[in-house]
Amino acid sequence: MEYTTLGRTELRVSRMGLGCGGHSRLGLSNGNSEAEAENVVREALSLGINFIDTAESYGTEEIVGRALAGMPREKVVLSTKAGVEWQDRKSSDREIRHRVDACLSRLKTDYIDVFHVHGLRREDYMYVSVELMPALLELKLEGKIRFIGVTEAFASDSSHVMLKQAVQDAFWDVVMLGFNVLNQSARKEILVRTQEKGIGTLCMFAVRRALSRPDLLPELMRDLVARGLVDIGSFDPDSPLGFLTADGVSDSVQDAAYRFCRWELGIDVVLSGTGNIEHLRANVASLGRPPLPEDVQQRLRTLFERVDSISGN
Repeated sequence: MEYTTLGRTELRVSRMGLGCGGHSRLGLSNGNSEAEAENVVREALSLGINFIDTAESYGTEEIVGRALAGMPREKVVLSTKAGVEWQDRKSSDREIRHRVDACLSRLKTDYIDVFHVHGLRREDYMYVSVELMPALLELKLEGKIRFIGVTEAFASDSSHVMLKQAVQDAFWDVVMLGFNVLNQSARKEILVRTQEKGIGTLCMFAVRRALSRPDLLPELMRDLVARGLVDIGSFDPDSPLGFLTADGVSDSVQDAAYRFCRWELGIDVVLSGTGNIEHLRANVASLGRPPLPEDVQQRLRTLFERVDSISGN
């Protein structure tokens, strides 16, 4: 496992982070027991992953807390989140403090390394900046939060409207953004600014359904062609990304997709979630491999350079 520094936070983090949400939620969504989910977290740690990302809404904070029991706290970087909405309305500053305390309790820790405002939408940005940020900054001063982050709602905000505003402000230490082979728009819109300002970057959506289910990709590509976002002559309609599995390129489309994100300039951590230990090991192996050949990277950049309207989900 390789490590890097998460922007200006000075946190030393693994290049792969374990995502405890998504479709899998450590396998809970697919029938895994909580004990099996805990084993996934422990296996991730044994493979050298030290960045663990969960959230209030995932229902996995307690699992992470139990899995980390007995481990020196400074050996792991814990990331969790809470959204603006709370009990069918916007959370107050007092409530956000209470919710952070609840996260701490479930995680069985005294501090959270990175606490994110979860899935922040453009229309709620000013509310968070004015009403909730003072409380978050107080929690940072108290030591309950080390750094403050924000995650975008990439499935509905695939062109990063909220993050374009967020990277202008000084209070975000870390951002979680959507970036993958199919939608690389964060490169010019977000990553340039995060590098300039030393904001740590977490990559989500590196592999989603359109890249893990080959039957979905041709239909997606036809739609992109119909919208004028991809040129029909630039790919094989029957196997749009077949060139990624040519000899000497990669083992699979998923392997290539992870490596494409891992070596993107400006991305610190690539998040991967699973409830299957063999799948976890395969993803660790992919993220430990060298970059894709430069001509392949350039072909992917050119093929999808106009796309910013899909998440790949």
